Amino acid sequence: MYKSAFNLDDAIIYLNHAAVSPWPVRTAEAVKAFANENALLGSVNYAGWVKQEASLREQLRKLVNAESADEIALLKNTSEALSVVAYGLPWESGDNVVITSQEFPSNRIVWESLDRFGVETRPADISGEQSPEQAIIACMDKRTRLLSVSSVQYGTGLRLDLDILGRACRERDILFCIDAIQSLGAMVFDVQACQADFVMADAHKWMLGPEGIALFYCRNEIMEQLALSQYGWHMVEDHMNFDNRSWDIASSARRFECGSPNMTGIHALHASLSLIHETGMQVIQEQVLDNSRFMIDFFNQHTDKYRLLTPIQDNRHAGIVTFRPTDESPEALFKMLTGQNIVCALRGGGVRFSPHFYTPRKKLHTVLGLLAV
Repeated sequence: MYKSAFNLDDAIIYLNHAAVSPWPVRTAEAVKAFANENALLGSVNYAGWVKQEASLREQLRKLVNAESADEIALLKNTSEALSVVAYGLPWESGDNVVITSQEFPSNRIVWESLDRFGVETRPADISGEQSPEQAIIACMDKRTRLLSVSSVQYGTGLRLDLDILGRACRERDILFCIDAIQSLGAMVFDVQACQADFVMADAHKWMLGPEGIALFYCRNEIMEQLALSQYGWHMVEDHMNFDNRSWDIASSARRFECGSPNMTGIHALHASLSLIHETGMQVIQEQVLDNSRFMIDFFNQHTDKYRLLTPIQDNRHAGIVTFRPTDESPEALFKMLTGQNIVCALRGGGVRFSPHFYTPRKKLHTVLGLLAV
């Protein structure tokens, strides 16, 4: 159904969208066209590039259901966006940040680095008897300034109920920060429904875009709470008036973009998101979950050979399915799979599969057939 949108080598089976995704055909063509335009004309059409930049902000606004494109900044990566938050807030000694025990290093190290200011990082154990949300909320107290969680955990594939966490934060006057890199492009996402204050995600996973460009959503009402540590021409209100000796910080999220935008990345991500919007996030989510259920059903039928690390409940997983063999090491199985041109990853103590909405079912049959032997 989606074969014409992608040009993947048929010899490989690509199950690694939770790491780095292949580009759609239109994305590769957009980058080629932009490169050719640069080579032939330089920046003659810079005004057109700026329009593309504005169009991308609107695409991202729709993707997360932000109130305004003015709440969308284009940064380099998730880690940069997390650092903007961590080093923009006015911390006091004795404050704490709550995270989970399963976070990717980007959403752990940045908060632990605040130790120098007397800020404590509290990892909630989300692998116990309590629901993950109960365990997270139990870690909060009167000195909790911020909760920062991944919407979907990169290792186990656990999907959190962001609406529950958002309500808990709003009731306690705690800021809510979401690393959505394993959600955006795979699952329907709504910053208003989950009451997020900050959301960040690189383009190169489920959004099918390039590395080096990322979404940073900052709720308008709290934008001015973040002190800036980077300054330059692009983050001022009248940013195209280069001769203006006085300046004001941009009232929009562009205030977090100190210098020249990544125009190559903008053209690439714009093309990738055009495919996502044309397909529809509801359709994409249904297909991603259907692929996950198909794989989970297989592992549930082969418990003598494999142990699932990903939760089986429909509301607890997204596009990631992680498992480990019972009679060999994950490393040995990973080596066998990659030797068969199956692109996957070692994560969370097991082998991680992450097909996207367009992954042909026959490819999944092939992989699971190998595992069934």
